[in-house]
Amino acid sequence: MNAPLVFLPGWCLGRGPLNVAVDALGGTIFDLPGYGDAPLITDFAAAADDIAARLPAGATLAGWSIGAQLALAVAARHPDKVGRLVLVAGTASFVQRDGWPHAMPPEMLAEFTTNMLADPEAMLPRFVGGFNRGDARAKEVTRQLLDLADPRPPVDVLAAGLAWLRDVDLRADAGQVRCLTLLIHGAADPLMPLAAAEALAALIPGARVAACADCAHAPFVSQPDAFLATVRTFLNE
Repeated sequence: MNAPLVFLPGWCLGRGPLNVAVDALGGTIFDLPGYGDAPLITDFAAAADDIAARLPAGATLAGWSIGAQLALAVAARHPDKVGRLVLVAGTASFVQRDGWPHAMPPEMLAEFTTNMLADPEAMLPRFVGGFNRGDARAKEVTRQLLDLADPRPPVDVLAAGLAWLRDVDLRADAGQVRCLTLLIHGAADPLMPLAAAEALAALIPGARVAACADCAHAPFVSQPDAFLATVRTFLNE
């Protein structure tokens, strides 16, 4: 019997875009802090600990984008809780830092944060369209993600997630992960470059990358059949 599968969503969009894939895999979704009925936890480490407290021992933990960062932190901090780890469009650091060039310049994130918090309704379609640039199905994937997105969380919840993207650096945590780890990453992801996934995988003992050609930041929507096949193969190894 496979271990229970728990999936952590990405920033702003909620669980809606993931529902079809997670249902097909027989998994469940944990809302990010502040989304749905989950209380807002602004401290990243405390949020990871809260997720770990609700996970059954030996679970398969998966996450998309910022959810992948949380999943990575849970696996590093609570190795008894995570038997396998799936990071979809994951990275150790969302912004560029010394020794980590595979990311967004900090000033670009700062500008986006200012604009997003000032007018979320106008910025969300631009954000989603932007992270699908380079995808062979960019317009359709953008439309699907916006259609499937949960109701937008409050601005303070969005701000907390953006602060995580600015501040969190998980390079040291990555070396503490001891479970089987798969990174699924769009080869054309403009938000988190494939080089970021490859660099992160090199920090996690035994991790490997499954790159999706002609795919950007949301492989479970862009290439759903291939995504499900990749995850199922990993879960059954």
